[in-house]
Amino acid sequence: MALSISQASRILSSPKTTLHHHHDFTKSMPAARSHISTRLSFLSQRTTKRLPNLAVSASVTDISVEKTDVAVVTLPKGDMWSVHKFGGTCVGTSQRIKNVSEIVMSDDSERKLVVVSAMSKVTDMMYELISKAQSRDDSYLVALDAVFEKHKLTATDLLDGDELVSFLSRLHHDITNLKAMLRAIYIAGHATESFTDFVVGHGELWSAQMLAAVVRKNGLDCTWMDTRDVLIVNPTSANQVDPDFMASEKRLEQWYSEKAAKIIIATGFIASTPENIPTTLKRDGSDFSAAIMGALVRAGQVTIWTDVDGVYSADPRKVSEAVILKTLSYQEAWEMSYFGANVLHPRTIIPVMRYDIPIVIRNVFNLSAPGTMICRPSAIEHEESQGCVGLVKGFATIDNLALVNVEGTGMAGVPGTASAIFSAVKDVGANVIMISQASSEHSVCFAVPEKEVKAVAEALQSRFRQALDAGRLSQVAIIPNCSILASVGQKMASTPGVSATLFNALAKANINIRAIAQGCSEYNITVVLKREDCIRALRAVHSRFYLSRTTLAMGIVGPGLIGATLLDQLRDQAAVLKEEFNIDLRVMGITGTRKMLLSDAGIDLSRWRDLLKENGEAADLKRFAEHVHGNHFIPNTVLVDCTADTNVASYYYDWLRKGIHVITPNKKANSGPLDQYLRLRALQRQSYTHYFYEATVGAGLPIISTLRGLLETGDKILRIEGIFSGTLSYLFNNFVGEQSFSEVVSEAKQAGYTEPDPRDDLSGTDVARKVIILARESGLKLELSDIPVQSLVPEPLRACTSVEEFMQKLPQFDEAVAAERQTAEDAGEVLRYVGVVDTVNQKGQVELRRYKKDHPFAQLSGSDNIIAFTTSRYKEQPLIVRGPGAGAQVTAGGIFSDILRLASYLGAPS
Repeated sequence: MALSISQASRILSSPKTTLHHHHDFTKSMPAARSHISTRLSFLSQRTTKRLPNLAVSASVTDISVEKTDVAVVTLPKGDMWSVHKFGGTCVGTSQRIKNVSEIVMSDDSERKLVVVSAMSKVTDMMYELISKAQSRDDSYLVALDAVFEKHKLTATDLLDGDELVSFLSRLHHDITNLKAMLRAIYIAGHATESFTDFVVGHGELWSAQMLAAVVRKNGLDCTWMDTRDVLIVNPTSANQVDPDFMASEKRLEQWYSEKAAKIIIATGFIASTPENIPTTLKRDGSDFSAAIMGALVRAGQVTIWTDVDGVYSADPRKVSEAVILKTLSYQEAWEMSYFGANVLHPRTIIPVMRYDIPIVIRNVFNLSAPGTMICRPSAIEHEESQGCVGLVKGFATIDNLALVNVEGTGMAGVPGTASAIFSAVKDVGANVIMISQASSEHSVCFAVPEKEVKAVAEALQSRFRQALDAGRLSQVAIIPNCSILASVGQKMASTPGVSATLFNALAKANINIRAIAQGCSEYNITVVLKREDCIRALRAVHSRFYLSRTTLAMGIVGPGLIGATLLDQLRDQAAVLKEEFNIDLRVMGITGTRKMLLSDAGIDLSRWRDLLKENGEAADLKRFAEHVHGNHFIPNTVLVDCTADTNVASYYYDWLRKGIHVITPNKKANSGPLDQYLRLRALQRQSYTHYFYEATVGAGLPIISTLRGLLETGDKILRIEGIFSGTLSYLFNNFVGEQSFSEVVSEAKQAGYTEPDPRDDLSGTDVARKVIILARESGLKLELSDIPVQSLVPEPLRACTSVEEFMQKLPQFDEAVAAERQTAEDAGEVLRYVGVVDTVNQKGQVELRRYKKDHPFAQLSGSDNIIAFTTSRYKEQPLIVRGPGAGAQVTAGGIFSDILRLASYLGAPS
């Protein structure tokens, strides 16, 4: 039965009250009157015996409008209208309402229609009132007083005189009526959705009235609109509503003929059904209200004011380098909003698309930011650059999903299988986010929210029990802990290379794709990933499309001479790399043998030595690698081994297998046991993980890359011969005249050209390791023990217990070396300590050789290296690479070059 409030109040022993509409038409149009009453319908028996089960509903009905002979004011339509929407945060305080009024007044459009939400938190407070009343919690009265005080204080701060008195009178009247309604709900123990919508809509009514009063206070022609009088919507079964544009347009024209004004402040979020029952526009309702109003007046532009500078290319909480997009097409905005981007609800875009009305997203707290314009593609095509950057606008993610895979040979070619699958899903009320099916029809997989997957699986098992038992379907498999990554861009799928770039970026970040979907609309490529990979994947693809820097998480192992020099080079070059090359190298950890320094954001390289000393913790190489690789916000990880440690080299395989790139000057891995080397290289070739070791031979000289270039272009290596040791090069370049060999060794040691123990250089083992590395690169399968090495350490001195003892006894053997030098000089030759790779005879050797004084090897100075490549192409005149082959600066430079090469492979501009 339908009862007035006064009747319901008598039944429920509540104070007698009648609810009237908030409008006062007599002020703006004396000849027009409207009386609106609200009815409470109790959907229970007439008897009061079952009052606790009563349901309460509300409706707003026009009873009568007195018509006069006043001239009809026609609603103008077109570009003269500018529509603005301000959310709850924008009108959250009295100061913010003042700021909004200034924005509205500064708009020089001929006519303005402003849609406002309730003050921030007010809608939640109103829903809480309903909840408390339904639960028979008496504190709803205290909560209602808080709502009253919030608006009273705000109005007192904003208004004065008649405007303040008028608003407070309406506010008090509304609160009195709400108290009676809530008392009815309290007794009934339940409220219908329409009654709830009517109650919560008061927040918008109050904020619209206050803003309109503030604008009027500045002398402008302004009124406010209760959009329940204008917007007519039809509720759908999907907890959404469809606007009735024709009915709404008629009502707007009628409303405007009675309340015409240059500035209209309209309530967002609320509307009415065709039966005049109050309702809301559901999620993001105020945005939807603005779009509908924009379409009704054919506005020139709809501006959505929020608390961000515009639409980002990705979630800035996940990608710190996300950029504001200047423009989006309607379809791009639609796609991004569907996949969780904080843009607009897809339905908000529909009304404005009909009339090509652009939507601008702007920041109410940063008026200098131009925001993001959403409009039809042809309006922005001239602004878009050619290539991937213009085609891929942004990326969005959805987390907490599960994949459901229905698989079986009995599905192929059987009509109705897909229909049966999704009918079962519909029956449990689950929302299908994405569908992927191969053309073989052997399986169908789809993504649903994780909280719904159990019900979906049970429904499918039940529906297809017979097919599963008979073997026509092999399984209904659930893959939990998934996320979706969507890349969105205008016609990107029709542009060659975009999809390849996307998948390549994911592969290089060592991220596996579980499912792929791409619509023929060409606006979206969607992939399903493991949840733990989602942020890394997002950053990887974002970086790859030049929307942000190529970022590498780096771990430096061994901050000794070479490692320290590399860290200093990284420090000096970091700013240039960021600004000019879009590369962000972040050192997340530094470890020595005893202490390690870890950081979540990146170590300050200007003071890394002090930080390691002050904040260093006990070194743990396994935990170190896990920390550097564990940062999900940086998609690519590289560990740089600057040691000569065999133990560190033993970790390379495990690191590469986990998707960690490795760069090193450490020769131990590539010159160690052959089976381990072959295993390492096989893993490298099978994955997108990179292993660079240019500095293992020739420090910063391009020896490895030159050799690879020759082999990859089809050349055949015949012989590689060179002076590979900077130390031994220095010794024999200076072993001239009357100087003894021991004196030259002593000078070299004092100058820092040798290892702390010169025997490490004189033994020739280091050269042998370089020969083995080049031999294996050339295709020879040799062990280190296969290389004959002529040691320059006299046999009796190899057992010396200290460096001092060795240096003291070395002069005793000067005569033998001097005799060799004299013999060479008599023949017009010089002594040089060389390594040789003989690919024809499949062998290598390291020895002291004599060369004519006009030979390139005889022309060296200082600690230079020289390597001669004799190949099928360079047979008569070998290809020679020459330059400094030792020293911390050039070795660190070689490592740095490998780091930049890795960044280039991962997407940095080259």
